Order: sequence, then C-alpha cells, then structure tokens
Amino acid sequence: VAARGRKTLGIVQPHADRASGEPGVSMDRFFDSYYRLRPVNATFTGVHRHDHQLPDWSPEGLERATDEMVGLRDEFSKRQPNEGDTADTVLADAFLEIQIAEVAGTHFQRRNPALYTGEAVFSVLSLMLGRFADPKQRAEAVLSRLQAIPQFLRDARLTLRDRDMPDSWKTRATAECGGAVSLFDGGLANWCREEGLGGTLPDALSDAGSAARAALEDFRTWLVSVPDSERKAAGCGPDFFDLLLQRGHWCNRSRHDLLAEATELLADAEARLNDIAQAAAPGGGGGGGGWGWKEVQCLLGELHPPAADYLGLYERTWHACQRLAAEKELVTWPDLPVRYVEIPRWARASVPALYFLHYRSPAPFDDIPVTDYLVTPIDVTMDSPVQNDLLRANNESVIKLNHVVHHGGIGHHTQNFHAYRSKSRIGQVSAVDCASRIGMFCGGSLAEGWACYATDLMEEVGFLTELESVAEQHSRVRQLTRAIVDIELHQHDMDHQEARAFYETRAGMPPDAAHKEVTRNSMFPGTAVMYWLGTQGIHDLRAQYRRREGATFSLRQFHDALLSFGSIPVALIAELMMQGRGR
Repeated sequence: VAARGRKTLGIVQPHADRASGEPGVSMDRFFDSYYRLRPVNATFTGVHRHDHQLPDWSPEGLERATDEMVGLRDEFSKRQPNEGDTADTVLADAFLEIQIAEVAGTHFQRRNPALYTGEAVFSVLSLMLGRFADPKQRAEAVLSRLQAIPQFLRDARLTLRDRDMPDSWKTRATAECGGAVSLFDGGLANWCREEGLGGTLPDALSDAGSAARAALEDFRTWLVSVPDSERKAAGCGPDFFDLLLQRGHWCNRSRHDLLAEATELLADAEARLNDIAQAAAPGGGGGGGGWGWKEVQCLLGELHPPAADYLGLYERTWHACQRLAAEKELVTWPDLPVRYVEIPRWARASVPALYFLHYRSPAPFDDIPVTDYLVTPIDVTMDSPVQNDLLRANNESVIKLNHVVHHGGIGHHTQNFHAYRSKSRIGQVSAVDCASRIGMFCGGSLAEGWACYATDLMEEVGFLTELESVAEQHSRVRQLTRAIVDIELHQHDMDHQEARAFYETRAGMPPDAAHKEVTRNSMFPGTAVMYWLGTQGIHDLRAQYRRREGATFSLRQFHDALLSFGSIPVALIAELMMQGRGR
C-alpha cells in the first residue's frame, strides 16, 4: 500500500479527520475546497451552501484552483503517518494529483466544450429535480445559476481560446445547447406551474432563462467556427492514462498487460456468446445454425409488457429481485425504497439531447425517504408503431438487467446505500453522479464493478432466463471491448472512427450507439476500463476471501464487508480486506 501513495494506511475510522488535532485538519480543508471549487458536485452530493454558484473555470479561476490544490497536497505531504490515518488521506492526495493534471493539460476544461454545456444545464437540473427543499428555495437557487450562465460561457470561450477540438465533443456540446435551450424555455415555465410557484419568481426565472438561452445560442454558434482536431487528438496520451490507472484505480499493472489480457478474454467471451446464443434461440442448437446474438435480441424485444402494465413490471421485478436476494442471503438490502416514475413532463423535450440518467444516485447528505427512478414514458394513447418501438426498446430483459439489477436494485442502489454509511468520507461521496461524471475518479471501479458483478450474481442464483443470460454474456463482451477501446484510444493507437468500427463489429453496437460510446470514452479516459477492472477485481477477491475463510465463508458477510468501504478502488479494498482491515 505504501508504494502506491505517500502513507501507510491505518484502519479506517468513522470521520476520524473531524476529531481535534492535526490528523483532522487536512481532510476538513480538503472537503471545504472540494465543494467550494465544485458547487454543482456539492448540490448533487447534498451539500447546499453553494447552490447559487457555478464553478469558476475562467483562466484565472483555474490558476487559483490549481494553487489551492497544490497547497493541499503540500499539506498532506508534511503530515507524519500515524495509526489515525485513513485511506482517505491517500485517496484525497491522489484525487488532487489527477485534478491538477487535468487542469494543466488540454483534455478537459482547456479543450472540451461539452464540460461547460453539461455543467451549465445540470447546475439547474440538479435543483429542479431535487426534493431536498421547498420549491421556492430551490427556485431562488435556479435563478442565481441561470443568471450566472452567460458569464460562465464567456469564461469558457476565454479558456478554450479557439483551440482545435474533436468534432464529436463539439457535436455533443452543440446538442446539449439545444437541450438546455428547450429546458430553459418551455421546460422552465412548466416546472414553475407544476411546483406551484407564484409571485415574482416565475417572471424572474423567465427573464434569466431568456438570457441563458441567448448565451447558449451564442456559444453554439461560436463552436461552428472552432477548427477540428487531428484524428487521434481525442486521446489523452499514455502518461495521463497511466496516472489514472495507478493513482485513480490503484492498479499496479501496465496498460500493455491489461490490453493483452482483455484482448484474449474478448475472444473467449465472443465464443461463449455465440455458443449460448445458438443454444438459446429456436432453430439454433449449436454447430453453426446461423442464429446468434442479433436473433436473440429480436426475441428479447418481443418479450415486453403491454403499455398499461409497463410501470407495474418495473416495480414487480424490483420486489422479485429483493426477495431472491433475501432468500439467498446475498447482501443487506437498502432501507431506501425506489419508486419507478415517468420522466417529468417539463423535462421530456430536453432529455434526448442531454446526459440524462434514469437512475441518479440519491444525494448522500439529503434526507429523502424515497428514490425516484425516472423511466421513459409510454402512453397507452401513443400511435401503435411508436408505442411498439418503445416497448421493444424497454423490454422485460432491459427492465430486469439494466433498470432493476444493475441500477435500481442490488446494483448501484444497494452499493450507494452501503457507501453512504461507510467510515470513509471519500467513499461516501466519490461515486455520486454529477453533471458529466461521478464526483471523484477513484469511486468508479467499485461503483461500476459492483453493478456489473451484481448482474453476474443474480444470474448465478437463477434470476435470469436463458435468453437473459445470453444478454448478460453480451454485456461481458461489451465490457471487454470498452476496456480495449479505452486503452487503445488514449495511447493513440486508435482514432474515433476505428474505435467506432471496433464497437460495431466486435460488440454489435448500432452506429449511433457506437459513436456516442466512443465520444464518452474519449472525453473521460480511464472510465471504460474501470467496469472490467472492478468486476474482475470483485470476482478475484471473492475467490481469495472464500479460500481464506473456508467453511465459514458467507456471501452476505463478504458482500457487506466489501461494500462497507464505500466507493473506493476495488484493488485497494482487496488489499485492506485480505489484511483483515476495515470491518
């Protein structure tokens, strides 16, 4: 552990850094800085003292933020390790190192316009969707952020400085401008009506929304004039990617080793997918019958509820997942209900253009008794072809595997529940869904690793049908292709078109989905490989832990212990658990 960071780690203590004395000073200052420099992250986390602000990403603001983060790192470096130290100290230092490198480089705020459009629109959406305070209080914060958007976008142009940009990033930013314009026009007015806002606030919000829309239109127009980058400029480069692997994911393997293993595993996963798809699909039966994943997809698409029972199936599937998890004693289930509801009417026009999550992690510091899971609305009065396409896209398999197991049930929701009760302050907040990505990079391998592992687990205990198991095997193929693209793209061995073609041919992605996937991979290096690193890391740790515990091994005890560390790297959790630390 010492080789990965500056300190050896002691046993994680609940909020040890809040105690009096030197061990507490740096972490308190770290979190004060974290929320102040990232006010939209703060809102999503349930820290509301910055709800009226946007981050300062002007050239001067980024310089000041860098100086502050460098100072915090210096403070961490001067502390002497002691038994009160926690994993948080090392993880906070690693977070700062990565953030400083981001600001200094040309991959994030200094080149990517979509970071600005995403931050602008979700600074407002976080307040409109949240139920942490009464509508008037949230509307006043919405008003302040709307009023701040024009200056925020002017600062964006100063920081971006007409620098060449990948076309896919400009396209995403342009689309988000369109979604934001829709939201700040009719969406904002409808939200005011639904929330029952009266007095002068609706008019003030309308005026501020008009100014924000004009600023977004100007920004969109300006983007057209910005030159495109060369083919492989969407990659961050091997040095930064290695930093993410080592300090972000706690991974001590080289990207070359990871790429070689993922490539070998992909061939095996594809062969297994072909075998079980032919066995599961009528008319298949092995031996090259011609049936495969695409045919299974068609069969799964036909297995969908009627429109009148669409929402009901989400709820029944969630309860079935909960019952089986209890029966098999898999994990402590969250005491935090999920309610499947349709996306609010006021947001529907803007959703297709935005990074809009159906399940967004509940804010750890908001006291909200029920989590709303926002699903695609399907009206019984829709035209039959439109309704049928939506029902096929949201079939029983998608509802079970994605919306219940992976996200709203035993996957992300269960992991979030345990993380929010972790002794690690970093672990509590790092995987919170923010405007364009999670709050801290280090939270990814556990958050996504657990959600993917949870689907494997539910297949293991018999929750999936034969066809759904084929879909789950396809997700393993997709996971490995994403890991390969992540590495190849950022070490400049693949460009956008080559990555897109790889997804289409090896993972069977439709062209539009492949384009969006590569765009996201390029914007956020190291985030695609974390699904595989996390999932495989949990499976490997479980095998090690079972060997050590022998006859006393308990799945529930193992899973609860794993999740108790919060959203920190799986590789670090493995070290701590195998050393007998933590719970």
